[in-house]
Amino acid sequence: MKVKKFVAPSMSEAMKMIRAELGSDAVILNSKVVHKGGFLGLFTKKNIEVIAAVDPQSVRPKTERKREEISFSSSLSKGKTGGENQELLQELKELKAMVKQLSANAAALYPAPLGEVQRRLESQGISAPFMQDIMAALLEKWYIHGGEASEKQVIAWAKEIVKEALTSVPFGGISLQKKYINVVGPTGVGKTTTLAKIAARCVLEYGKNIAFITTDTYRIAAIDQLKTYAKILNVPLEVCYNLQDFQEAKKKLSDRDLVFIDTAGRNFRNPQYVKDLRNVIDFNEEMETFLVFALTAKYEDMKTIYEQFALVPIDRFIFTKLDETSCYGAMFNLMMEYNRGGLCNQRPKCAGRY
Repeated sequence: MKVKKFVAPSMSEAMKMIRAELGSDAVILNSKVVHKGGFLGLFTKKNIEVIAAVDPQSVRPKTERKREEISFSSSLSKGKTGGENQELLQELKELKAMVKQLSANAAALYPAPLGEVQRRLESQGISAPFMQDIMAALLEKWYIHGGEASEKQVIAWAKEIVKEALTSVPFGGISLQKKYINVVGPTGVGKTTTLAKIAARCVLEYGKNIAFITTDTYRIAAIDQLKTYAKILNVPLEVCYNLQDFQEAKKKLSDRDLVFIDTAGRNFRNPQYVKDLRNVIDFNEEMETFLVFALTAKYEDMKTIYEQFALVPIDRFIFTKLDETSCYGAMFNLMMEYNRGGLCNQRPKCAGRY
């Protein structure tokens, strides 16, 4: 196990040094505030000293590890009895198990209130890089306050840190500055219902003169569903099968303040689906496009969805099915990773609502 000491002016800087030197598999063994420099005990500078460790075996390729284990076993056999060899190999296995357990239970390496926050972040599905940044900022606050704070106070700090992280993300609902509002996403995420909710708010709260366009011609039920919403709001609906239909629909609806566009949901793993969107919809500077995610999906699948739909300009995210999950970490991860604000279409507190 490789152990090294790092000294930095802040915990976040120390974490950067640790990741650069030891990699993302490193664990913190100890940390404390130290004072450096000064003159006759005055004008000293406060720094954070962190002891970190990493098991080199855990980050090397399996083939390399296998070769080293064979070489190690071979070297042990020279001049050692079979019993001695077995004893040394057993000790090595136990050491590896200890390091693995330390990595898996990193929360135990933090002061108790901070460890509880890390467990909560893990249970919410916050990805490792963002969690490390949050914990580094928490450790810094912890030592600034003399290493004493209640769990309630530490949780309040964590909320502040998360909010501060999200200040770099451009938030906001519909700008009302662009005429066309488009929702895209995979099948089953609730695009049509979401679009209808946004449209209803624009009619009822903002008094906008609106219309609908649907390009979801793969499901008859989808057209009927949007027709029902259009009838309730007493607004027109145009059905488009190709780009020419879309251009004609734009001409018919030229007198409308806002036009809401519904799209078909297909298998997000098929890149041809996103290419087909460009053959039906004229993506231009007059349009705002929202990518819809269901929070019941896996985070890795959500990332794949974004990467597929990035072929078209995505302005912001919309998150659905919040009432079907208790984990919201994927929402934070996506907004931070792709620098896109998010809206929610249900009551639970989140980054924003429409």
